[in-house]
Amino acid sequence: FHSPMYFFLSVLSFLDICYSSVVTPKLLVNFMASDKSISFKGCVVQLTFFVVHVTAESFLLASMAYDRFMAICRPLHYSSVMTTGTCLQLVAASYALGGVNSALQTGNVFALPFCGPNQVTHYFCDIPPLLHLACADTATARVVLYILSSLVTLVPAAVILTSYSLVLVAIGRMRSAAGREKALSTCASHFLAITIFYGTVVFTYVQPHGFTSDTSDQVVSVFYTIVIPMLNPFIYSFRN
Repeated sequence: FHSPMYFFLSVLSFLDICYSSVVTPKLLVNFMASDKSISFKGCVVQLTFFVVHVTAESFLLASMAYDRFMAICRPLHYSSVMTTGTCLQLVAASYALGGVNSALQTGNVFALPFCGPNQVTHYFCDIPPLLHLACADTATARVVLYILSSLVTLVPAAVILTSYSLVLVAIGRMRSAAGREKALSTCASHFLAITIFYGTVVFTYVQPHGFTSDTSDQVVSVFYTIVIPMLNPFIYSFRN
């Protein structure tokens, strides 16, 4: 492929299409149809694929930050480290972690009994509104949700913050103004996309129960399920 960054961008576009497609078609059907129901199996499948792709994107963004770190801070080692094999392994690892997190999160939710109200106060089968429907104590399930969501958010975020901190130090040491401008423009679009993505995910999943309302959760969810996938191509075009 042309370069690791363009390869990662193509994978990012694929992930955006995938997890947006899990949600958007059913949302459009609900707008036009009087019957807004979804089967139990359909809900399981929707949640499973959604968590897989959102988690994979979280780790992919960390891989992209590492790529920028190598390109700017270790340019002489870049071609030998960021090989085709390394890039493929990073993408495969992102998907594998997405699969593990999805299996744990989905199992955590649907192990609960659902014998009461069946109206999901959301536009897709997301974890917090499903926990509201369980007719059992969800304290343990919420702790599991918080721990897993924190891990798949904060671990990549730590990699990203560390990478970009070192990148900023390296940029500050550059003597050429043109070099600093080029390096900053390369990283600015990525950092903007990261800030929007992680901000909305943390707001939705890594917060105490009852801290937000159903309406605010839905509004924020629209951003990371529909708006962000639409904006990413425009955001990343800034660097070109």
